[in-house]
Amino acid sequence: MVNSVPRLVIAAPASGSGKTTVATGLMAALSARGFAVSPHKVGPDYIDPGYHSLATGRVGRNLDAYLCGPELVAPLFAHGARGCDIAVVEGVMGLYDGAAGEGELASTAQVAKVLRAPVVLVVDASSQSRSVAALVHGFVSWDPEVRIGGVILNKVASDRHEGLLREALESVGVPVLGVLRRAAQVETPSRHLGLVPVAERGSVAVEAVSAMAAQVAAGCDVPALVALARSAGSLAGAAWDAGAVVGSSPPPPLPFPSLAASPPDPHRPFGPRPQAPDGLVVAVAGGAAFTFSYAEHAELLAAAGAEVVTFDPLRDEELPEGTAGLVLGGGFPEVYASELSANESLRKAVSELALAGAPVAAECAGLLYLCRELDGLPMCGVLDASARMAERLTLGYRDAVAVSDSVLAAAGTRMRGHEFHRTVVEPGAGDAPAWGMRAPERRVEGFVERGVHASYLHTHWASEPGVARRFVERCRTS
Repeated sequence: MVNSVPRLVIAAPASGSGKTTVATGLMAALSARGFAVSPHKVGPDYIDPGYHSLATGRVGRNLDAYLCGPELVAPLFAHGARGCDIAVVEGVMGLYDGAAGEGELASTAQVAKVLRAPVVLVVDASSQSRSVAALVHGFVSWDPEVRIGGVILNKVASDRHEGLLREALESVGVPVLGVLRRAAQVETPSRHLGLVPVAERGSVAVEAVSAMAAQVAAGCDVPALVALARSAGSLAGAAWDAGAVVGSSPPPPLPFPSLAASPPDPHRPFGPRPQAPDGLVVAVAGGAAFTFSYAEHAELLAAAGAEVVTFDPLRDEELPEGTAGLVLGGGFPEVYASELSANESLRKAVSELALAGAPVAAECAGLLYLCRELDGLPMCGVLDASARMAERLTLGYRDAVAVSDSVLAAAGTRMRGHEFHRTVVEPGAGDAPAWGMRAPERRVEGFVERGVHASYLHTHWASEPGVARRFVERCRTS
């Protein structure tokens, strides 16, 4: 199969240059012109895809070469881009920044090369004029396999400033495809883990995305950007398919002896799912407190035979009828600790389900929710552990292996993941830990108790579809 969906990668020299504004604004501007736009984000970020979904009306999807491997980037892209007229891929950090100590792995540049996609470089020009030429020249020449097809100048102060920048860039030979002035209405608020998610901002987020679209439409040469996207090379190979991969056999587990012993409704982020033939319900937490999820997880669960039903721990007093298993993903329970604690009925239902031995997969926010308390407020009490906010942010990719047999994986199964939190759980691991971290530091983490697998580690199940198959099978037999 050959995939020839027009596509662009929106990158930058560094974080904070305006990638999200330009990428989201371009997605929305193209959607307003009648394009079916496929939104993508490089890396493990959960928040930007929410804005992408708002801009396009389609689920925002991640392309992470560390979590899933470079070989899955193109198939996952093709899966998300099915039926679309054009795809926009927002990069991560600086263009050539990737996983620490891993060269180009997981960088925007690597993803652009795998996708054979032209790159548009968004440059914060607020404190420079002629120097912009040296900066762009350096990024263009660093890796000849990365095709930078144009530049968008952001935070330009005046017409005179724009003139100086354009004159300097004439010598580089890279066209200027847009010039954006400062605009307060496109700015999105941040807190300890980055931007505030769409689900928490409501109509304000809609207004911000509309402002981004207007700014891009007014300041960028949208037809030229579309033409550049159409110059992308063809991609050979089949699109990723949840049904096909769930039927595949998992790889043999690896030994680890040294550590052994959108737009979707924000409250129902996965939308309607086909009912399972046998009515097997897997409840997945959503709503403002649980906004971190990869769309492929729900797709894999459905392909494995589950009926995926989303519930909101902030609003729903009971679990969905017939719940046989529970998935508690990431998010911001620390922001909503009072509301989560006040929903005693649901906390009791979660506790009873877990204590009865039903499969429960909890990561990060889910881990905190299962603890005895969070910042002194009662939570579900499934785990004999307490959680609290911390001063230090824990952030980074992890190379991990399952230490204990669980509803997700057999002991010895190796997976790559990502940690992203500013909380601490004490103790950090139970008698049967969930994961042993192989890199960057060797330690055990998380809890495996009864049918519960709880950990800080975010994983992408597309990298190991046997996780979803195993979880659904345990739901069926528990």
